Amino acid sequence: MNYTLSSLIFLPLLAALVVLLLPTRMQQGIKAVTLGGTLLQLAVAVWLYLGFDGASVANGQTGYQFVEKLNWIGFSLGNLGRFQIEYFVGVDGVSIGMVLLTGIVGVIGVISSWNINKNVKGYFLLYLLLMTSVMGCFLALDFFLFYLFFEFMLLPMYFLIGIWGGPKREYAALKFFIYTLIGSLFILVVMIGLYTSVIDPEATAQQMGLVGQNVPASLDLIRQMQQMLQQGTIAEADMVRTFSIPAMMEPANFIPGSLLHVFSGVTLFDLPLRFVAFLLVLAGFLIKVPSVPVHTWLPDAHVEAPTPISVLLAAILLKVGGYGLIRIVYPVFPDAGAYFSTFVGGLGVLSIIYGALCALAMNDLKKLIAYSSVSHMGFVLLGLASLTNEGVNGAIYMMFSHGLISAMLFLVVGVIYDRAHDRMILNFRGLARRMPAYTAFVVVAFFASLGLPGFSGFIAELLVLLGSFSAPEATGMLPRWMAVVAVIGLLLSAAYYLWALQRMFFGKYWIFPELREKAIISDLTKREYLMLVPLAILALLFGIFPHLLLDKTGMSVTGFTELVLRNGQEQLNILQAILHK
Repeated sequence: MNYTLSSLIFLPLLAALVVLLLPTRMQQGIKAVTLGGTLLQLAVAVWLYLGFDGASVANGQTGYQFVEKLNWIGFSLGNLGRFQIEYFVGVDGVSIGMVLLTGIVGVIGVISSWNINKNVKGYFLLYLLLMTSVMGCFLALDFFLFYLFFEFMLLPMYFLIGIWGGPKREYAALKFFIYTLIGSLFILVVMIGLYTSVIDPEATAQQMGLVGQNVPASLDLIRQMQQMLQQGTIAEADMVRTFSIPAMMEPANFIPGSLLHVFSGVTLFDLPLRFVAFLLVLAGFLIKVPSVPVHTWLPDAHVEAPTPISVLLAAILLKVGGYGLIRIVYPVFPDAGAYFSTFVGGLGVLSIIYGALCALAMNDLKKLIAYSSVSHMGFVLLGLASLTNEGVNGAIYMMFSHGLISAMLFLVVGVIYDRAHDRMILNFRGLARRMPAYTAFVVVAFFASLGLPGFSGFIAELLVLLGSFSAPEATGMLPRWMAVVAVIGLLLSAAYYLWALQRMFFGKYWIFPELREKAIISDLTKREYLMLVPLAILALLFGIFPHLLLDKTGMSVTGFTELVLRNGQEQLNILQAILHK
């Protein structure tokens, strides 16, 4: 078995153990070990990315690469079958970009954290635990394992904001924790419901003695087990229920009569229970995206978080929400995904416009960028809701691109805050005269974020708009006006970025009088170049050569859309027939 993915997940944890053993006074040693751990993780992520074969993934249920699957927790429940949780990790086109992004941003975040001098050991321990949790989320194919990593992200982020944040850090950390915990509880309820409703046909065949333990079952045997399940010829005591996400994608693995089986006929609030489950898990991940109207924790968290943690939050933690929608929500509930496509697309458009308008009204540069994240993540929802190849590819590309660009945006905010301890737009003017190199990177970051051709953001937005505009004919999922309204969001993003640029960086040099005594306005340091140059190059590289990512995602996205559209339409027809009896 190849242990590449395990090394990706647990390298930061090993580095954390080394940090734990180091004396507190060895601050530079602690930072060096943390940097070394994240550099090793990045090296493995790059090797994985280069070795990943995007053409080999056939559909959304099979074709995962570098798979590691081990029985983790398992015991007999007597007449109720067997309880089983697996250590099941793998990578496909949906996750490969997120893995690479996590490796890149992890290293950049450590470099950005180099000036941290408050409780250094505790800070970097939490940082490394956070990196392990995020990478685990992107690689887990067992729902329980995914949930474990998803929940574990809460604690490091809570303390990183609550201890090292700004004046209102306790409020921001608590708000982040409560919002995310509520979303996690929604996901937990659905996860339990799915576990009681789905079997692992291969493990069930082993339990029945039809194939030896640790011997892979043939495809024909798996189909036979699924047929026996639907015919009701498998005894309850022989059933091995599962948290496997790929197993949950297959309707034939749902136990007849179970709560979430398409034939169950169970309703709640006049909706099929599957639809209610979809809405719950959708809400859980939308909080993480975040989408309007469950976005209000994000600006507070960003404003109070230290710069490196804002970088991690915007660049990779928000992507866990979008990734969860693509990995779990739509493939497991394709009928509800198709039924609520206009609702999800509408939330995306609302986030695009509302986030952009809020950004336009902001005087705090960091809060402006926080609201721009809400706006740009709306494109992920819009592309996903279209269920077209272009739209879903655009959603994945947007998550990757926004990860690079948002990291750069929060870093440039951190540069001016480190010098002036202030980030109010109206308190600065003509900074280009004193900080020309810094201004150049701000221009690159702003233009990349607003979708200038040549940068990765343009490719992402173009694909989403193409997918959503063609959706009425291609999939019948979205009305065309949603794509038209989303274009207005692009115009608004140009407005708030260019207006902020004009006010802060051009004209005669001026700084608010109360800041003049303590502010040291100087250009970029070598460390800051080391953070910003790689991100600028990558945003440009993936803007000029989009095939670098699209070649990896294309087949997985095709399998995803075919799976959701095929199963969704079949299950919708069944549900409508049952409800209209």
